Amino acid sequence: MKKIGIITSGGDCGGLNAVVKGTAYMASTHNIEVFIIPNGYAGLYNLIDIENLVNLSMDRLDRFASNVAGSEAGHSRVKIKKIEDPDKYTRIKNGMKKHGIDGLVISGGDDSGSVMVDLSKNGIQCIHAPKTMDLDLQTYSVGGDSTINRIAQIVQDLKTTGRTHNRVMITEVFGRYAGHTAFRGGIAAEADCILIPEVPVDWDEVYERVKRRYCRRIVNSDVHAGTYTIVVAEGIKNADGSEIVDESAGLDAFGHKKLAGAGKFTAQQISRRMKADPDIKKFMKETGQLVPGIYEAPEVRDVVPGHIVRSGMSSAYDVSFGWEAGAGAVLLLLEGKSGLTVAGIDGQEVQYMKSEDAIKQRYVDIGQIALYESLGISFGRKVVPFKPSFREIKDKIKRIYS
Repeated sequence: MKKIGIITSGGDCGGLNAVVKGTAYMASTHNIEVFIIPNGYAGLYNLIDIENLVNLSMDRLDRFASNVAGSEAGHSRVKIKKIEDPDKYTRIKNGMKKHGIDGLVISGGDDSGSVMVDLSKNGIQCIHAPKTMDLDLQTYSVGGDSTINRIAQIVQDLKTTGRTHNRVMITEVFGRYAGHTAFRGGIAAEADCILIPEVPVDWDEVYERVKRRYCRRIVNSDVHAGTYTIVVAEGIKNADGSEIVDESAGLDAFGHKKLAGAGKFTAQQISRRMKADPDIKKFMKETGQLVPGIYEAPEVRDVVPGHIVRSGMSSAYDVSFGWEAGAGAVLLLLEGKSGLTVAGIDGQEVQYMKSEDAIKQRYVDIGQIALYESLGISFGRKVVPFKPSFREIKDKIKRIYS
């Protein structure tokens, strides 16, 4: 193996530039050149038409930093299998042959990982460095910790606005199928309520918890000030299991319905109940806030930080894992392996999984939710008692993101 191509695919996030650098530095150690294949799988498909690729020499690596989020290699959302070209795999192989590329390091999430599995089965040697801020792979995935920290900071900061105006503040974040980042980010910010796809939402239960805690805070404040914070994953479901989707927006490149409005929907559910609740009008009068016909119920505001939680700077954890994932991918390619996902490096042991297993969806542990319910956080359902069991750990403790 003389030349390796690196691809980053899917959504951007923290830690990806560390994957790129980890790949390049380990390759350099083994006298292998690394080239950027730009624009994700779109670039791979069009590789045959590209005349020159960027060589990640030591000088070129100095031009970008590992701790900057996003990717120097660029992204696209393209599913190779869906390309209506019967010779697409031959075209890709010819493109690689044109540039002398012997193998690929591909960093992406479950959708991008499924494409990598497809490429491997079609005779293209490639290794997967796991990347998704949603943390829903079986391994840790670069981007998760950075996103959680961004969410926690945003939710915490919004409490100053909420308390100033006595508002209920709702922050909608990513999480189509799994609510890991909403869960962990909400806990870190001491959110009062966290709504995730794993727990269908009982809106009456949500409202009762909002009303009880929110009103208590303001009544007991010497200046009658307080707020209530909710973190909502975009993929939450109603109690009947229905999703909140934008039916007019069509499907994305991987065939998923485009989600829209979970935060706004949550705000509407709470606001509607507040306006119809006679206790709220009484509360507003007792705390000196009631202005008949103008201000009769607290404001409920939703905020959607969107791609801000993907952007900016990477966490130290993601940079470290990114370097290891990139380096491990090169070492697996040197062993002649393909279709595998780097799980991490433990000491001098490169750990990996079959990619088709690694990209299977992983959800928030419902049992762990009960722990946080016992600590006072609402998850939009009636509280389930936490019933602990006890076990002595004689080996390594489970990592928080495992």
